[in-house]
Amino acid sequence: METKKPENIDEYIGAFPNDVQEILEKIRMTIQKAAPNAKEKISYSMPAFEQNGIVVYFAAFKNHIGLYALPSGHEAFAAELSKYKSGKGSVQFPLNEPMPFELITKIVKFRVKENLEKAKTK
Repeated sequence: METKKPENIDEYIGAFPNDVQEILEKIRMTIQKAAPNAKEKISYSMPAFEQNGIVVYFAAFKNHIGLYALPSGHEAFAAELSKYKSGKGSVQFPLNEPMPFELITKIVKFRVKENLEKAKTK
């Protein structure tokens, strides 16, 4: 059986249990506030925000929320992210711990600025 791919972020969030929906919606609002000119989209079947290129992706899993700020966003905040399980361009925020909304805000603002600087040099 093939899972239906979400067409927008509302559909994506709506596919999860209420408690996870609440967290996803707060992450979405956090990103919107930090990047008010970014456009929402679904990319790689995940919610994404785009402004002069992808700013961040996020996704829900059984035990965590994944945030994907590309390698540069993670490198810039390596110290703050060190307590979380992470990969080159991803970090896992456990669902059983408070979400670091302030840190997400800082990462998103960094990525918006980085994308803007890249766009200026093109």
